[in-house]
Amino acid sequence: MQHRVAVIVLSDRAHSGERPDGCIPAVKEALTGDRFEVDDERILPDDAAALQAALIELCEGTTRLVLTAGGTGLTQRDRTPQATAAVLDFEVPGIAEAMRAASLRVTRAAMLSRAVAGVRNRSLIVNLPGSPKAVRETLDAIAGALPHALDQLAGIATDAHPPGYHEA
Repeated sequence: MQHRVAVIVLSDRAHSGERPDGCIPAVKEALTGDRFEVDDERILPDDAAALQAALIELCEGTTRLVLTAGGTGLTQRDRTPQATAAVLDFEVPGIAEAMRAASLRVTRAAMLSRAVAGVRNRSLIVNLPGSPKAVRETLDAIAGALPHALDQLAGIATDAHPPGYHEA
C-alpha cells in the first residue's frame, strides 16, 4: 500500500523567498521506495494558527503522513510543537524520542528539540528539525517503523512486526 505524504516547512525566511528551502528535497530523498508518495508540499511562515489550519485540513483528507520541518527549537517564533499538540488526538512519544536519540549521536544540541509526533484522525503527524541534514538523520531513524504505523492507522490488520523489530 502506498501512503500519501504531505510536507510542511515552517520558515519565515523560506516563505518570504529570502532563502531556498532544502527540507522538502531532503524528505523526498529520505522516503525512497514505493511505500510513500509526497503529493503535498507547503512552505508556511512560523505561524501557529496557519500550521494548525493546514494540519486539520490535511488530516481530514487522504493524507496519511504529515511531516513538518522547522520551528522545534527554543526561539520565540518556534511554535510547531505547541501548534501540533493542540490538534492531536493522541501523542506517539516514541517517535520523537527515537529522533532525539539518533540526533544526539551527531550533536549535543539535539536535546533542545521539542519535536512531537502523534495522530489526528487516521493520520500521523511528525515534527522534524529545520535543517536538511537533520531531516535526513531523523527520518533515517524512524523510516523503518513508519509503514507499519501507517498500516495500523489505515486499519490494515497485520500480525507481522516491522522490519528490525526484536522482542526483548
